[in-house]
Amino acid sequence: MKFDVYGVGNALVDKEFEVDESFFQEHDIEKGLMTLVSQEQQQQLLDLLTDKYGIKKRAGGGSAANTLYALSQFGGNAFLSCKVANDETGDFYINQLGDQSIETNNESMREDGTTGRCIVMISPDAERTMHTFLGVSETVSGHEIDFDAVKESEYVYIEGYLVTSPSAKDAVVELKKFAELNSIKTAMTFSDPAMVEYFLDNVNDVLGTGVDLLFCNEQEAKLWAGTDDFDAACEKMKSKAKQFAITRGADGALLYDGKDYINVAAHSVKAVDTNGAGDMFAGAFMYALTQGKDFATAGKLASLASATVVSSFGPRLEADQHHKILTEALG
Repeated sequence: MKFDVYGVGNALVDKEFEVDESFFQEHDIEKGLMTLVSQEQQQQLLDLLTDKYGIKKRAGGGSAANTLYALSQFGGNAFLSCKVANDETGDFYINQLGDQSIETNNESMREDGTTGRCIVMISPDAERTMHTFLGVSETVSGHEIDFDAVKESEYVYIEGYLVTSPSAKDAVVELKKFAELNSIKTAMTFSDPAMVEYFLDNVNDVLGTGVDLLFCNEQEAKLWAGTDDFDAACEKMKSKAKQFAITRGADGALLYDGKDYINVAAHSVKAVDTNGAGDMFAGAFMYALTQGKDFATAGKLASLASATVVSSFGPRLEADQHHKILTEALG
């Protein structure tokens, strides 16, 4: 196998701001969710935030890209299919993939237009709230999928955010079918509570008959299952996922390896920014799995990695931090 994971996702550049709790009510913003907005709406909010708070950090983002960045920095091999424009934001995004350690669909990824941007508002409780303008990412389609690279991958990884775009949804449904026909394992993340709350039918279209590995948080699991009972949500998830990992914030994570449930302890840290926590968890987890580790070991690495990323601003860690986490978690 040339690649441990082949991922497809929205290419976004994050601009992060620290905001007051009152900001959301004042501006009628749904806290804790990702909301899609127009370029004009986003620019108005960006101007307002820049004037009131000043930008805290600019970073390459996008759910699948964050996950593959983590996997590649731990030492895995990744391929990312995405779409960016021929603009400065696109240049920045590609540079942020990290020393070209992630292969991409370079031939088809760039076109005229605007690269997607995500405004990330971090409240005092460290929760992230996002307003996203997808730009050219909204037109991700089968054209961006590199099926030769897929054939050389152990896992295909699909981010839930893609279900908001008809062309992207069709592309990942096609990708998933191709992976299944070629005996390539499929993994998916729900990405955000808004995806299962407002796009549930689309999420289920992508899930189809099921996936090999599913990532989500507790809120997303309950929303998807239509229940407030966590145990019931987990049981229902078994009908669509052979294995899964559910993050639970301060309560750690619950894993299902296809036979048994495994509880993973959380690391006690002062969280300052939860943006990218789930992406990091998935990246570290899949890195460990593709290196032959069991679920308990993968969960241990993922828990430490996600605790580390929430301790600083931005959705990704510096390259050298990954080696330190590996040494501490795996010895």
